[in-house]
Amino acid sequence: MSTSAEQEFVAFVRASQHRLLRAAYLVCGDHHTAQDLLQEAYAKTASRWAQVSDGAPEAYIRRILYRDAVSRWRKVGREQPMDMGAPDSIFVRMPSSDDPTSWVDRAQVRVALDQLPPRQRAVLVLRYYEDLSEEQIADLLGIRPGAVKSQASRALAHLRRLLPELAPALAGEGDDA
Repeated sequence: MSTSAEQEFVAFVRASQHRLLRAAYLVCGDHHTAQDLLQEAYAKTASRWAQVSDGAPEAYIRRILYRDAVSRWRKVGREQPMDMGAPDSIFVRMPSSDDPTSWVDRAQVRVALDQLPPRQRAVLVLRYYEDLSEEQIADLLGIRPGAVKSQASRALAHLRRLLPELAPALAGEGDDA
């Protein structure tokens, strides 16, 4: 990689790392695993930077992140529980101007999301955080679009049971599955 290409890649990493780390964390539910996934994705991208830089490098890295997360699930099997109150949690360090009651609601949602199986959580993150279509999610996770619908429906039903006070906000979501 030439010096200008290296500088361009470093600038890209600095500009995108917080967004991509948050997305990786939301998919895998563990800060350390998210860091590993992102570091591996950056390493894979660095070797192909000349081909990737002119297109959509952030989309390229997101695709690597999600596929590598799925590969980890298949290798490891069950997910390890995590401590949402850990001092190194991305959510603890992020500043917020919101009032405390909305933070509590978000914390409850994060705890509930942590109780979902990895694939269901990934489908919800990709659908509602990344705003991807069912076809795009199916392609990223290597599953059928019908499986995306059923996973989303099951995940939302589980969230409604875990968070009955938020059920009205979740009403209508995933009912087309």
